[in-house]
Amino acid sequence: MMRNFISLNNFTLNEINKLLYLADIIKKKPQEFEDDLKGKHIGLLFEKPSLRTKTAFYLGALELGADSVYYTPEEVNLGVREEICDVARTISGYMDAVVLRTFSHDTILEFSKYSSIPIVNALSDLFHPSQIIADILTIQEYKGELNKLKVTYIGDGNNVCNSLIYAFSILGGNLNISSPEGYTPLNDILEEAGKHCKYSGGEINITKSCIEAVENADVLYTDTWTSMGREDEEEKRKNVFKDFQINDKLLSYAKKDCIVMHCLPAHRGEEITDSVIDGKRSVVFLQAKNRLYAAKAILRYILVE
Repeated sequence: MMRNFISLNNFTLNEINKLLYLADIIKKKPQEFEDDLKGKHIGLLFEKPSLRTKTAFYLGALELGADSVYYTPEEVNLGVREEICDVARTISGYMDAVVLRTFSHDTILEFSKYSSIPIVNALSDLFHPSQIIADILTIQEYKGELNKLKVTYIGDGNNVCNSLIYAFSILGGNLNISSPEGYTPLNDILEEAGKHCKYSGGEINITKSCIEAVENADVLYTDTWTSMGREDEEEKRKNVFKDFQINDKLLSYAKKDCIVMHCLPAHRGEEITDSVIDGKRSVVFLQAKNRLYAAKAILRYILVE
C-alpha cells in the first residue's frame, strides 16, 4: 500500500519510532544511505515561502541519490491556473513522490485523492508533521526519553502545536500547552489525542497560565504568534499574545538545564526575546539543522521501507 506522510495521527507508535530511528542513524552514518533513492525523482510543490523545509527536502533528496524539481507558487498556482486533480495526475506521471506545502490542508487531501505517488505534507494550515520529527529527534538528543520529561509549548494552537499534540499522545510524552483563550488547539484534535493517550500513557495539558505550564519544565517550545496566511490578524494577535512570550523571567521558572526550541522563522521581541533565542539554553539552530535528517528519513520511509 502506498505510504503518504500527511498527519502523524495516521501513524502508529512503532512507525513514528522507526522514523525517529531512521533520522538518527542517517545523521550519524549518512554515507550508508547515499544511494538509497538513486534514480528517484522528487517534486517540491510549494504554495508558501520556505527556508528550512525547502532546503531540507531538496538537499535530503539529493544526498539520498534522488533528483528534485522545485515548483514555485507562480508556476503551478494550484486550483487557479490548473485544477488540483489535474496537477496531481500530471505530477504522478513524472515523479516518484511529491512534497507539498499549502495554505489549506484540504488541498493536500484533495491532491492525495488523485495522486498515484506518495505525498509528503511539508506544512498546511492544520499540520506540520515533518517539523515534529526533527523536534522529537532534537529533544531525544538533548534530554533523553520523552516520557520522562515535561515539555511545554507556549503560544498559538497552530499547525505545529497540533502535530506536537499527536506526536506526544502517540509516543506517550507529557506536553503542556499555554495559549490565550480563543487560540487553544482544536477540540477535535484534543479528543483524538485523548484516545491515543489512553494507550500510550501520554498527557496533554492545557492551561492559560504560562508560569504553571513552564514550572519545572525540561523543554520550552514556542512559535510565531501569527502564522502565514493570517497576516491580517497580526496587530490583534500582538495584543492578545503579549503575555505569552518566552523571556528570561519566564525561563527562570523552568529547570536550570531546560532547553529552548523554536521552529522558526522567529519574530524576535514578540514570542521570544533575543536573550533567550541566542542564549546558552537555546537549541533552535541545531533543531533547524535536524530538519535535514527528518526529511531524509521521511523520504526514505515512504519510498524504500
